[in-house]
Amino acid sequence: MFRNLRKQIREAAFGVLPLTVLIAAVNFIVTPMSAMNLLSFAVGAVLLVIGLTLYNLGSGASVEFMGDLIGAEVSKSKKLPLILAVCGAIGVIVTVAEPDLSVLANQVQGIDNAVLILAVASGVGVFMLIAVLRLVFKIELKWVLLAFYGVIFILVFILPREFVPLAFDSSGVTTGPVTVPFIMALGAALSVSLGGKDSQDASFGIVGICSIGPVFAVMFLCLSGSVKVAQEADAALAYSSFGEVILFYAKSFPFYLKEMAISLSPILAFFLIYDFAAFKLSFKRLMRTLVGALYVFLGLALFLMGANVGFVPTGRHIGAALAERSTDMLILMGVTMGALIVLAEPAVHVLTKQVEEVTGGVIKKSVITVALCVSMAVSVGVAMLRIVYDIDLRWVLVAGYGIALALTFIVPKIFTGIAFDSGGVASGAMTASLLLPMASGATYALYGGSPDIGTYVMTDAFGAVALVAMTPLVAIQALGLIFRLKSVKIKKARTETVAALLAREGEVVELAGFSSVADAVYGNVAAEKVRKFSLTRIISKKENGENGGS
Repeated sequence: MFRNLRKQIREAAFGVLPLTVLIAAVNFIVTPMSAMNLLSFAVGAVLLVIGLTLYNLGSGASVEFMGDLIGAEVSKSKKLPLILAVCGAIGVIVTVAEPDLSVLANQVQGIDNAVLILAVASGVGVFMLIAVLRLVFKIELKWVLLAFYGVIFILVFILPREFVPLAFDSSGVTTGPVTVPFIMALGAALSVSLGGKDSQDASFGIVGICSIGPVFAVMFLCLSGSVKVAQEADAALAYSSFGEVILFYAKSFPFYLKEMAISLSPILAFFLIYDFAAFKLSFKRLMRTLVGALYVFLGLALFLMGANVGFVPTGRHIGAALAERSTDMLILMGVTMGALIVLAEPAVHVLTKQVEEVTGGVIKKSVITVALCVSMAVSVGVAMLRIVYDIDLRWVLVAGYGIALALTFIVPKIFTGIAFDSGGVASGAMTASLLLPMASGATYALYGGSPDIGTYVMTDAFGAVALVAMTPLVAIQALGLIFRLKSVKIKKARTETVAALLAREGEVVELAGFSSVADAVYGNVAAEKVRKFSLTRIISKKENGENGGS
């Protein structure tokens, strides 16, 4: 227990501290805040570490376990209407529970929070059904993605420009620390039952399909004509003492506890009803699940409080100060911050862990994490570049998604699923509570004072999340392309090795001469075992048959 706790604390600190050190350094060198505001940010960083630790401790035993159990149970029935009804309901419930969506909704003016959240949740519910139907009818993921994104990019040029960033941002924040573990566990369980021989490939991609729903939902909401999108900068809090900082956090804590209670209670209620009707878990297992849910509840409450109270004002301050001082520094800061922020995203840990487990360690957590860091650096840099030069986001999205969809035809299927899941996962709580405010601060610093600027420029802050959700689609599939090229090279080496060994048939040969070949044929571990022997005899099939083997 304590060993696991120490491990989770180290992982959480590793995720949060590099970003914290970067922001503190930028504060002292470039954009100094007041001492008390800096202390508020530091308190927020500590809360992020504690919250992330509790979340990681509890998510496996609660949220992931619930999703896995419900998925396994509902797929046993083999009744498609029941499977669709349960999965659709889960899609709506977990999205309403998603804290990242509330963070975004609170920063949007002109759309009622409840209306936006319900529209997005409905979109996820509908596309959850589509994800299940894909498994049932064994449809390749690339065709589903190509069809729906094709429709989206027709709508992109029908909608007014200011609505597009919000639609894609809504998609990005939907898949966060509550939605991802539940839906991924549910999808993994369903894929075993419904995915057939391709169950490993089918276990990824469900989050990616669900991410399409919010784009459609917000687009149709905006097409109704009754919506006006805008964003307003809140006045920065001025603390006069450290006591005031602590008091403000203490007063805020009940609010975040209430928010998380409202968010998680529908999921917990759904699970308990299902347990009473079908699972009938032992008291010990049920208590373990509830304790895990309590960890998730407290962890997310602390995490969101630290992010919103400590990081949102800091992000807005940094964005505004850097934009006023040097736009080049703003872009550079975006690149650096993007590379580090992915380490602090709770849902990223869930995805990378499942990727390594499902692939049996063939695709390492570290490899996926590095690819996500690179893609985030690019996406945030482009987001800041777009604000500085007022680049139309629609063309950036069309180009990025076009490349991503083209790659689906040449990379292994599993990488396409992981890539489109990663897009939603990377754009989580930290993106919504730090990068979006940073973009907001930069936008207002550059354009807020000009009466001649159109409303679309005032909403240029939106779109940062959309870019963060887009670039992993290309980065992870590029990784898949490397794996494919590498496998072709290994296959060629194996063929050459077999030919070389057969040419020496019947001889006693030194293994040292074939060490690199053994790596190609057997893999590093097996080759190392083979090297323990100094000599080996290559025996022909004929000799092997005559002598009974060797």
